Amino acid sequence: MRPIPTLILAAAVSMAAAAPVQAEGFVTPFYGFNFGGDSANCPSFSACENKRANFGVSFGATRTLVGFEEDVSFAKDFYGSVPGGDNSIFTLMSNLLIGVLRGPVQPYGVLGLGLVRSHTSVSLNQFQASDNSLGYDLGVGVNALVTRRVGLRGDVRHVHTFQDIDVPLFGDPLRQVFVPQKLDFWRASAGVTFRF
Repeated sequence: MRPIPTLILAAAVSMAAAAPVQAEGFVTPFYGFNFGGDSANCPSFSACENKRANFGVSFGATRTLVGFEEDVSFAKDFYGSVPGGDNSIFTLMSNLLIGVLRGPVQPYGVLGLGLVRSHTSVSLNQFQASDNSLGYDLGVGVNALVTRRVGLRGDVRHVHTFQDIDVPLFGDPLRQVFVPQKLDFWRASAGVTFRF
């Protein structure tokens, strides 16, 4: 036999003989905060005195080395707090997980694409702006299983938009300035993972 067909045959036999690995589902509600980039309250992770809560849920399925998740998060007052107004960031990301996704300690990397929605409204001058943009996220994290079905997760992700959105610069509440730019920030979060 020639070497190439032999290698192909050997690979096919070994793949057919391998036991199928079942996907394992998970749901992770999480809580955290945004920092860096356009997050006005926290210029960096270490210099963050006025944290703004970010919460959400991730759900999906993993195999041994790869997985897929949907990540939904919401942060109120992302650009800062202003009297008579509110603002927020909503993200919906579809992510690929790559790492050691079996065992008691599971480090992983994440990369995905999705929706980043920025919303700002000011009641004093009846101004409202909402921008939807395609964005990406990437980051690293770890799951530490406490039992076979329950674990603790911590991760850090960078979120960035591909398109410009109107980022508000709050000063005088009667006059807001909006700067069109690509939005970027980091999210640190911790959660509880339930596997099924």
